[in-house]
Amino acid sequence: MSKPRNVTFGNYTISRPGGLEIQVCYPEEFNKYDSPWQRQNPMMRAVPLLATELGFAIVAIRLFIILLKPLHQPRFIPELLTSILIGPSTFGTFESLSPDTIVKQMMKLFPYENTVLLETFSSLGLTFYMFLVGLEMDVSAVKRMEKKSLSIAFAGIVIPFCIGAALHFVPIHEGITRESPNLGALFWAISLTITSFPDLARILSDVKLLHTDIGKTALSSAIVNDLSSWFLLVLVIVAFNHYSKHRHGPALTELGAFLMAMLPIICFILIFWFVLRPCIAWMIKETKKKAGKFSDTHISVILLGVVVCGFIADGCGMHSMAGGFIFGLIIPNGELAINIMERTEEFISGVWLPSFIVVSGLRTNFLELFSKSKLFYLLLTTIVATSAKILSTVLVALCYGMPVRDGVALGGLMNTKGVMALIVLNEGRSLKAIDNILMAAMVFMLLLMTGLVGPIFFLANKKAKRTRKYKQRTIQRRNPDTELRILTCIHSVGNLSGIINLLELSNPTKKSPLCVFAVHLVELTRRASAMLIVHDAFRTKTSDHNSIRELADSDLIINGFRHYQDRNDDITVQPLTAVSSFTSIHEDIFEIAEDKVVALILIPFHKQPTADGELQGENHQIREVNNNLLAKAPCSIGILVDRGIGSAVITSAQSSLHDRQGLKLCMLFIGGPDDREALFYAWRMAGKPGVNLTVVRYVYNKDGESGILVEDQNNTEDEDLVDTARDVKEKDLDDEFINEFRFKTMYDSSITYNDKMVSNVEELVESITTMYGEYELYIIGRGENVKSPLTMGLSGWVDNPELGPVGETLVSSNSTAHASVLVVQQSSSALFRSESLQVKRKFGRQKWASPILNPDFEAFENKKKKYY
Repeated sequence: MSKPRNVTFGNYTISRPGGLEIQVCYPEEFNKYDSPWQRQNPMMRAVPLLATELGFAIVAIRLFIILLKPLHQPRFIPELLTSILIGPSTFGTFESLSPDTIVKQMMKLFPYENTVLLETFSSLGLTFYMFLVGLEMDVSAVKRMEKKSLSIAFAGIVIPFCIGAALHFVPIHEGITRESPNLGALFWAISLTITSFPDLARILSDVKLLHTDIGKTALSSAIVNDLSSWFLLVLVIVAFNHYSKHRHGPALTELGAFLMAMLPIICFILIFWFVLRPCIAWMIKETKKKAGKFSDTHISVILLGVVVCGFIADGCGMHSMAGGFIFGLIIPNGELAINIMERTEEFISGVWLPSFIVVSGLRTNFLELFSKSKLFYLLLTTIVATSAKILSTVLVALCYGMPVRDGVALGGLMNTKGVMALIVLNEGRSLKAIDNILMAAMVFMLLLMTGLVGPIFFLANKKAKRTRKYKQRTIQRRNPDTELRILTCIHSVGNLSGIINLLELSNPTKKSPLCVFAVHLVELTRRASAMLIVHDAFRTKTSDHNSIRELADSDLIINGFRHYQDRNDDITVQPLTAVSSFTSIHEDIFEIAEDKVVALILIPFHKQPTADGELQGENHQIREVNNNLLAKAPCSIGILVDRGIGSAVITSAQSSLHDRQGLKLCMLFIGGPDDREALFYAWRMAGKPGVNLTVVRYVYNKDGESGILVEDQNNTEDEDLVDTARDVKEKDLDDEFINEFRFKTMYDSSITYNDKMVSNVEELVESITTMYGEYELYIIGRGENVKSPLTMGLSGWVDNPELGPVGETLVSSNSTAHASVLVVQQSSSALFRSESLQVKRKFGRQKWASPILNPDFEAFENKKKKYY
């Protein structure tokens, strides 16, 4: 071919295993001046083309994220689909079918001559990306892991590694050669051992399994898998490089060369861990002492250190991204790590990483895979590769007594792959260890493994919620001599003192201790926010736009509950963090409540009290969370309006058993399941020394009418008789419970019971505000789905329906502006409430009869546990 004027030729080499290399020549124009200062800048063409390629990849990834959001896919799947879209599997096909269409013009976005610059840019981006991955991890979490998690991680490495190495030798396509070194099988093996920690955390958060035992075990094992995969990848790269140089030499020479190659790598790791890591920790400590915060200079020095570490790692025989990963691992948890994540995560993951996606896509050709491969072997390889993690996990799970179903679920979660697996395959492709078809086969398997995890677990979890018959747990139904499990929701440090002091009032004893699950609720805003969840469970690092404040809040909340636990021998506290969008965070709370067998959920009111007792600062997001909890909670709910209950509890704790000036509680009983639940909780509180409880039952008795009306939105004329029966049964249940309460507390000097007859709403409000306005804490039922003639007139002007009509009266009245209010709602399940109405007990028909005079009382006591 004749050489045109002012044109030079470059070349780009495409390699295949077996020593086959193809040189692709491309023309490149230059001007006629010999001086380098007068020549055309080569970046004038390369940089706009690179920017266009990145822009196309970024837009495609965002579109796939939007389209796949209903399928609950991690970010890795949109990235993988974008690489396939860019590669010869799609645009390349259209170009060959219609060479004159716009697709051919689009294919000019990815010419051969620009691939070298694109690969260089992606290599630098991968170095920074793996630095962030290392920054999010905490190696010390391995020391605190359970033996079960370590065993699952070990099995998830060894068994898939062996299976992956064996699958490399399956003749997937025609004409496959084995002239390439057998070390190529190790790249298959490593790709199967990987479990992507960030993508797994996102999937667990989406399907609401993060706080379950399966979720915690999966995340713990994923940390070990990621670290081990990096170690194996470094060993394989070093071994592969020196194998190619000494493949015909003596075995002893090969071993010696390998050990000599590993020596600088070992020195690199040791120096970084034992020298540079303490220096960074000292720098952080001194900076906090002097300046108190980190400047832009500190961030710039760290980012420059990433480049330097990548350069040194490459010089030692590793990949530069391994240097960035190790440098991220040695930076301690804290404000510096959070600042770095906040300033760089969006750019690195959103702009820099897509360059690697483009490079990987140009190397992946599914059409060649399906046209030249043996479909039977491809299908067999896919099934075996997908089953490797599941098989290994099930075997370990059975050894630890886990159900087979949980073992399969855990194994499916461990199949979650990420960018790390794609890095391993591309590294094997660059080293000529695997060819294009084998790489496409592995990419297909990665897409199938990870793509199925999210939808399957979401559908399985949703189906389980529909079919699971969860036994509604309430304080009233539990055995009073067993452990009481309470879940507390904390939005900020301001909610801490009130919740802790309410728990103190719950009267933990040796016979009935408290088990508290303290959940800090944090709004999910970005991908990295999911790491805050793992921070509290596994002490890993986190990032979010408000993460510094949230991290400080989490530390204060956790420390507050730990101090509370240290002061009480009968209390166990387990701090947790639920990170999700406020529109769905109630589902996380439900999952925790069901998994931990919780009887009561305590939540703060969405308004904060002022110094004079007024409520202000309405938080609509917290209100939405509270309403969702009240509507669908599987157990009882308590909303606390805190107006200084802390000082009252301290005063009562200092009171003696005979001091009647302790904390004064008042329980206002109107009727219905919520009031019965509230009375049972107040009854428990009255057992604490220094606490005095007054129970006031308001009775409406006008011309013999029933005092309780049960709401039914679907009520028709044909159901009037059924509604009347429900009214009578609810009244019977109230009478039974009050009789039992009065009988068991008749000799308790700390409990006072009063009946108050009122005939209208005005008398009820006047009684509450004038006669019973001197108490520090009021405990009432919300009265959901139950209306009394005493409260029907209050419903029209209620501004806070979550408090109920009586609760609204208490928080808005000036005479009770000093007091805290606890509003209790029993399980919101309509099925549970209807079942409770079907209970027929002979003792309950003795309305207002003395329990002592009833001959069936002993039989009633024996059967009580069945219904309560």
